[in-house]
Amino acid sequence: MAKLGFLGLGIMGLPMARNLMKSGNQVALWSHSRQKSERLAAEGNNATAYGSPKEVAANADFIFYCVGDSAMSRHVAIGRDGLIEGAKPDSVVADFSTIAPSVSREIHTAFQAKGLRFLDAPCTGSTPGATGGTLTFMIGGDQSAYEKAKPHMEIMGKLFYYCGGPGMGLHAKLTQNLVLANLMMAFNEGMVLATKAGVQPELMLEILNNSAAKSGLISYKAPYILDRNFETNFSTKWMHKDVGMALDTGKQLGVPLPITGVTQQMFQAAVAKGFADDDFCSTIKVLEDFAGVEVKKS
Repeated sequence: MAKLGFLGLGIMGLPMARNLMKSGNQVALWSHSRQKSERLAAEGNNATAYGSPKEVAANADFIFYCVGDSAMSRHVAIGRDGLIEGAKPDSVVADFSTIAPSVSREIHTAFQAKGLRFLDAPCTGSTPGATGGTLTFMIGGDQSAYEKAKPHMEIMGKLFYYCGGPGMGLHAKLTQNLVLANLMMAFNEGMVLATKAGVQPELMLEILNNSAAKSGLISYKAPYILDRNFETNFSTKWMHKDVGMALDTGKQLGVPLPITGVTQQMFQAAVAKGFADDDFCSTIKVLEDFAGVEVKKS
């Protein structure tokens, strides 16, 4: 029986931690909201809620966490009572969050200075993937540490891509989200245009799904839009955050990202209009307001 730790029990982290508990391993839990970790621990007899990341690290050999942004990740990993203060020399810490690669490298350097192993391992698959244990992970850091942690990560995911040294998993993840966000905006524009012209949205979607414009993202998200169901699987505010980090990375590397710049502003508009906590497909409502139409089932 392995001693595992999981921190961050949000929309992704909660089902991921629950899958670890179902595996029969011992699981140490922490959440910014103590009640969340205590409620989850009460679901089984193999989990314990702790009061700090440091305590989780002291009671686990493989520690995973998933939080909202770079500041949260830094706090959990190297802040006061952070993981770095309790981690054992033979343990592996993996961050499943999508944060700035530069911040992740900062955390890696701090761990390395103490002889500890740290991985960036952002994941994709949204809430259904987290619940079903079918997430895809992109990993950066020491490959031997990754191989050691992988059997436990396989409880939560099905596809794994080792991308290279520290921060490289995050570069892959930000690229993926950049493409997703731009695809979402292209679909929004096209569907609003077609609807305004009088083409039925269901017909337009069928045409797209049977053409070279077919997209896995659109096939998945479009039915929600047509049903006017914007319940969150991946929120507008977090995609806005990720697109912003992709732009920052492009600036650092001298790579122009003109389309992404416009997409980021449209996501900003969606946040400003109150859609921050809705699923990111809700961004279509910004263009619908401009055009005076609604893309929905007839």
